[in-house]
Amino acid sequence: MNLKTTLIYPGIAGRGFNSLKQGMDAGWISHGLASLSAAAKAEGFEIDLIDLRALQSWDHFRDVLAERRPDVVGLTMMSVDYNPVRVACQIVKEYDPNIITIVGGPHVTLALEDSMRIPNVDYLVTHEAEITFPEMLKAIEMGRPPDRRIIRGKTPDLDAIPFADRDLFLEEWRKFGYDLDSPEVPFVKELPPPFVTIIAGRGCNYNCSFCKPGEDYIFGKRTRRRSVENVIEELKMLRDRYHFASFMFHDDCLTEDRDWVIEFTRRYQEEGFTQPFFCQSRADIIVRHEDMVDRMVEAGLKGYFIGFESGNQRILNLLRKGTTVEQNLEAARICREKGITIWANYMLGIPTETKEEVMDTVRMMKEIDPDYYSPAFYTPHPGTDLYDYVVEHDLSRITDYDSYRRNPTEPKIKGQDYEFLKWALQESQRRKPINALKRWVRAQRERFTWERIMRKLGLNRDGIHRGGPPATPRPPRREPAHQAG
Repeated sequence: MNLKTTLIYPGIAGRGFNSLKQGMDAGWISHGLASLSAAAKAEGFEIDLIDLRALQSWDHFRDVLAERRPDVVGLTMMSVDYNPVRVACQIVKEYDPNIITIVGGPHVTLALEDSMRIPNVDYLVTHEAEITFPEMLKAIEMGRPPDRRIIRGKTPDLDAIPFADRDLFLEEWRKFGYDLDSPEVPFVKELPPPFVTIIAGRGCNYNCSFCKPGEDYIFGKRTRRRSVENVIEELKMLRDRYHFASFMFHDDCLTEDRDWVIEFTRRYQEEGFTQPFFCQSRADIIVRHEDMVDRMVEAGLKGYFIGFESGNQRILNLLRKGTTVEQNLEAARICREKGITIWANYMLGIPTETKEEVMDTVRMMKEIDPDYYSPAFYTPHPGTDLYDYVVEHDLSRITDYDSYRRNPTEPKIKGQDYEFLKWALQESQRRKPINALKRWVRAQRERFTWERIMRKLGLNRDGIHRGGPPATPRPPRREPAHQAG
């Protein structure tokens, strides 16, 4: 039997069908499916993908499924994907009841009983599946499919599994006319195309109540990080295959391991990499390890995603964030001083949060003045301690799985004035006039410095020499933030 397996990415709950180019993360790959594909292909299996974001409708899905004619279908599922996964499995079984359906992903591990209620699912796989999924395919191919519906995935050695199969997504997108310039669509000017994302480890050492212990259930109670050499080898492969110009670490908190970061920056430079990158960090880490921040900037760091979360200390304590409002402000100051782009993550409408505490966050965001805003109305997710609190106190307003999507538009919990929160959300992003002026002055100074250098070299704005031999201009030296106004 030549087993044919089709993986399905169900991520349409937020933006719907035909949504690959709609927004920041709309065209990113699923590292989970890409990793499973790589692991299965390494064992000789034929794998393809149906990305619902590239399709027009469920009828279109039926047509594509009939073209692919798989023996096995595998789907990943976060809580927000529950409805698309349910519909996809129903259509698969309507087309051919003999197709074996396998569902894994975070929601299966965190809400197993809930996942078991989805009809038309033959197997549910919990935890990680790079080892377990190929083993299941071998058993099915040999005519001895597993006799248990619930299968616990084995924990892999992250250095031993193949690099994520990005071509799985690229080839699928091209079939439907999405001839993108890079493996994943760039979304900010600091990260030019071709742009890729990479994951250096799984898990998180911190204990935020809106995230834990769910992540521990999936990955274990510690961060398992790939070796620096393994990550460098993947980056070299990405450089050779995709010629990437920038990238982003998708780790929950790359900077929690200072020694790993220092070693990575050294090897990154030794291998001749100059591509800029973003990663996730924390305010307290930035404040405590400013020398590490300097090393990262020297190696190519252009921006931090920082979970500021709240401008009120009581709320930060409720969230078990382990940071202070003062550290939030100091981390922002350090980033400004070093020319690091700030991507601010924060929440409004947290359980028990008062309007005055919301305004503390609004005032903090105005003071931080981030380059990019990523706000959310707090959403209670299964498997977390704060979710349990919301359920225990009958605070949830979520009536459908689609409401688990991360957006700041719909009510999530009881006891919050969402009209006020919508106003506060807009107000939090209204910059102080003095900050807007500072940004304008910095931009003008950088432009003036560059134009002055071009004139000295005898070049026009397009870099063409005004007579004589061509010259190669150098980029302007970045002025320290305090000198740039």
